[in-house]
Amino acid sequence: MQAPAATIRLRITAVNELTIEYADGQRYAIHPIWLRERCQDASTIDLHTGQRLHDPSDLDARLALSAVTQPEAGKVRVQFSDGHQADFLERDILAEVALGAGDHDLPPPRLWDATLRLAAHLRWNSQPSDDERAQWLARFLELGFVIFSDVPVQPRQILQVASAFGFVRETNFGALFDVRSVPAAIDLAYTSMALDPHTDNPYRWPVPGVQLLHCLVNQTSGGLSTLVDGYAVAEALRLRDAEAFGCLSRTAVRFRYRDAATDMVASAPLIDLDVTGRVQAVQFSPRLDFVPLQPPAELETYYRARRAFDHLLRSPEFEFRFLLNPGDLVMMDNRRLLHGRTAFDPAEGLRHLQGCYIDIDGPRSLYRLLRRQRVSVTEDRS
Repeated sequence: MQAPAATIRLRITAVNELTIEYADGQRYAIHPIWLRERCQDASTIDLHTGQRLHDPSDLDARLALSAVTQPEAGKVRVQFSDGHQADFLERDILAEVALGAGDHDLPPPRLWDATLRLAAHLRWNSQPSDDERAQWLARFLELGFVIFSDVPVQPRQILQVASAFGFVRETNFGALFDVRSVPAAIDLAYTSMALDPHTDNPYRWPVPGVQLLHCLVNQTSGGLSTLVDGYAVAEALRLRDAEAFGCLSRTAVRFRYRDAATDMVASAPLIDLDVTGRVQAVQFSPRLDFVPLQPPAELETYYRARRAFDHLLRSPEFEFRFLLNPGDLVMMDNRRLLHGRTAFDPAEGLRHLQGCYIDIDGPRSLYRLLRRQRVSVTEDRS
């Protein structure tokens, strides 16, 4: 939700309510405690850490507003019934009012299907400007992925790229892993067979938020990479088959991975919703999922729903297919994007990718930080 451009006024409309009235007629009522716990003075927060010095649950439940004034343009002064007085920047109040439930203060996802047409790959730069990084992150957060070209074709280079966006998450596969066809593979990714759309590691808790894959060698005519926007497919299922969507968002599925040294299990619905009912994650790996035993009629409903979802995920309607050449690197949101590949013939030559994971909070945090810095610079110049 975007805040309207201008306000008419802020006024107390009840002892427990401050009302913002906008020029277009919109009104928002603010509770005194909501405002009080956002005070930024030295008696309320530690000015170095920005953390509260008190527990807001200890505030008087009957806290009221005594007075509201605007001592200067863009500033609001509030007097509370407990005697506390605080100044607020109007823009800060309006920015938070504009955030709806479940809004993480990020660019909204832009859902896409097979009609997606990308401009040229982003060109990797090991020393990007802040503006360049902000543009990369905006595309990543909107689409769920970015593809870089001209990443140096060197082993472990992927760790340098990953560290530009967050902290590398080490797993039982190591800080990075090599994706190539090998004998006696411990994972189907390390074969030459085709892989249907899937998310990685749904058997972990928490699931890795971002996966990066860097192409070092590709001497085969197959092995095309595929991406599917899980958000877009889930919303298509919601529209076309509401019963199936509801079933998959309610049913906890057990995912399991085990080898000689590992045995991991986690449970999650295939379609995970936030508190507002919006899709916040898709966990889908049909070679690793096991639905718990339920009455046959309930399982019949689940299997029909999973089949409908799976067929959409594998449909040409939603698949984005591309070739990773040496030096190309794809970074994707592993809780939104499903990835796969076509089969290839290892007799034609070597296909070697390196991969790693970071958590999603890295790119999200960096985007907000860069935006905050831009706002600060703009204010200094004004």
